[in-house]
Amino acid sequence: MRCSLPHLPCTSLVVLFLSVATVCLAADPYVFFDWTVSYLTASPLGTRQQVIGINGQFPGPILNVTTNWNVVVNVKNNLDEPLLLTWNGIQHRKNSWQDGVLGTNCPIPSGWNWTYEFQVKDQIGSFFYFPSTNFQRAAGGYGGIIINNRDIIPVPFLLPDGDVTLFISDWFTKSHKKLRKDVESKIDFGAPDGILINGFGPFPYSSELASGGFPYGTINVEPGRTYRFRVHNSGIATTLNFRIQNHNLLLVETEGSYTVQQNYTNMDIHVGQSFSFLVTMDQSGSNDYYIVASTRFTKSSSSPKATGVAILHYSSSQGPASGPLPDPPIELDTSFSMNQARSIRLNVSAGAARPNPQGSFKYGQITVTDVYVIVNRPPEKIDGRLRATLNGISYLPPSTPLKLAQQYNISGVYKLDFPKRPMNRHPKVDTSVMNGTYKGFMEIIFQNSDTTVKSYHLDGYAFFVVGMDFGLWTENSRSLYNKGDGVARSTTQVFPGAWTAILVYLDNAGMWNLRIDNLASWYLGQEVYLNVVNPEIDTSENSIPENTIYCGRLSPLQRDQSQRVNFSGSPRSVLVTSRGILLAIFAILISSLAR
Repeated sequence: MRCSLPHLPCTSLVVLFLSVATVCLAADPYVFFDWTVSYLTASPLGTRQQVIGINGQFPGPILNVTTNWNVVVNVKNNLDEPLLLTWNGIQHRKNSWQDGVLGTNCPIPSGWNWTYEFQVKDQIGSFFYFPSTNFQRAAGGYGGIIINNRDIIPVPFLLPDGDVTLFISDWFTKSHKKLRKDVESKIDFGAPDGILINGFGPFPYSSELASGGFPYGTINVEPGRTYRFRVHNSGIATTLNFRIQNHNLLLVETEGSYTVQQNYTNMDIHVGQSFSFLVTMDQSGSNDYYIVASTRFTKSSSSPKATGVAILHYSSSQGPASGPLPDPPIELDTSFSMNQARSIRLNVSAGAARPNPQGSFKYGQITVTDVYVIVNRPPEKIDGRLRATLNGISYLPPSTPLKLAQQYNISGVYKLDFPKRPMNRHPKVDTSVMNGTYKGFMEIIFQNSDTTVKSYHLDGYAFFVVGMDFGLWTENSRSLYNKGDGVARSTTQVFPGAWTAILVYLDNAGMWNLRIDNLASWYLGQEVYLNVVNPEIDTSENSIPENTIYCGRLSPLQRDQSQRVNFSGSPRSVLVTSRGILLAIFAILISSLAR
């Protein structure tokens, strides 16, 4: 918002000042970030390799903002291939132009910059961003997003003494380009070479690791204090079990929803998921403790690097962590993991981004308007190339993004014919889109016919996870649904040979990506877009950005790359609040009165 004052008589200036001051104080702040995405050289597992960093950091910087703030991120692509960043879990209310996936945006060419601008409207919680194209997520490029509550909205727990962001991820020493070729060639990249915590390899907890000499992560804490740990599985393929030696994990939030507060000794975190725990430093503090992330449901690896280990360091510690690592669940016990997932419930009495309680939306009482049963199958050859399908269709990204084709009424780019159930026909490669009814209530059942756990993610929304079970879903499976306090989130797991059901209220107009977040599955075509159009003229929906990059059939509209914007002069980020605008207005007023 731009506030200015014309040259007016004194009394008019005072009245105008008070009026504009009221408006400006009510405006939501803008925060500006200036990022350069480039390759860095690192040795997280002892082998020098190329990783993707932001402003020289791996993982990248944390976006720390507050509900309703406007976020402006100027991204310079210094990679040698096109780039898009997507914001996992950010809903981009009525603004899918900022989603950062190939269905909504042309990728940023090498050497170019592009500015994202979005509002974190009516959201709180823990999320992360990452590169969405060309298998780049396997090389890093990810970072955290924290959306804090506004001061007027109480948090359903005491303010913690500190805030810690942890990225746990499977890691491969092959480059993302080599992994990409392996996937295309049906070469199973197998168990990861190691597990990273915040970009670091494991602490040398065994004699086999003692000679490695590579750095490990340390979290410094004070005895008796409580910290909020925001833990993200930013990996590409592997479920990871997270635990801290001799400490309980009090679950309080997941992907923007406050949960019923329960203690866990460990938590299975699936690809793309985010959790918040309160951890109290209630041990003697005479020594350090292990922070552990280990693989689940994978081919076993004899390498000690296959377990990620960081150190929880008390300020009073007199010695290193000792003893065995805390025990994980039984490796292949999917029943344990499913029961744990079922135990996570929505805190219906707590407010989140708004004052009204989370449970005031009675999702279990709303009539469902559309039902989709989406079945994923193992990769198979289609027209001579390895592909993976949802309901028999492997998604093919067109050269013109779907959202741009829709904006310019270009026919033939996509079809609104994604089937509501698997069709009795040969699998095919196509650009088929789901047709959502604006303000409809959709039920989606994900049926996993593959042999590994899959994470399904939906951009633009938080959906209610209402049920999961082993076997085939049937109409009778609805009797198992949780219709009262199912957790609302944007990424859910589907176990092999099992199903997961979600409910989602389609109140966010746009073109939204629904995908399997396991990177090989996504890359081979297990994604689809959900088209939600408001049939009425909606002045609140964002129009096409002025800085849109054009590609495909709209390439002739692309102008030369504009000059890179320097928002701040020197700092990497700047916060512009309405208070600053108000002070500027006041200065103009004083100057006018002095004349």
